[in-house]
Amino acid sequence: MGRLALEVADVFLAHGPAWRQAQRGHLSLTQLKVMSAIERCRSSALGGHVLRCAGCGRDQIAYNSCRNRHCPKCQGPAARRWLAAREADLLPVEYYHVVFTLPAPIGQIAYQNKAALYGLLFDIAAETLMRMRPIRSTWARASAPPWCCTPGARR
Repeated sequence: MGRLALEVADVFLAHGPAWRQAQRGHLSLTQLKVMSAIERCRSSALGGHVLRCAGCGRDQIAYNSCRNRHCPKCQGPAARRWLAAREADLLPVEYYHVVFTLPAPIGQIAYQNKAALYGLLFDIAAETLMRMRPIRSTWARASAPPWCCTPGARR
């Protein structure tokens, strides 16, 4: 597969420095490391090696990957396999993507108490959906905002 016209790394390289500056104090070291890994992935910054075709002798430079679990270049094939496996689990019905968000003032509190606040939000979201009807849902990991995919029911 050839290179996409625009990649996440391109966006990070073009706008990342200004965005990091604007978000100063709100980004963890882990988040900064992920951005850096994606920016450097499969570029000369990580080094590389030369592949030579045994048939025609043509050389091709192959840059090393970052192998970061968040990198779309490195994890793209694994993500596509995971998605295909999840699609095989789907029921033959319509699905709805449900997102639970917080009002902005509460969102500011969440910066200081992520685990506690989002734990409560997940609990409340689950209780709300279960009261609506019994469902089989796929939940996001503990992320903000919580979301789930739930099958629709025809009435």
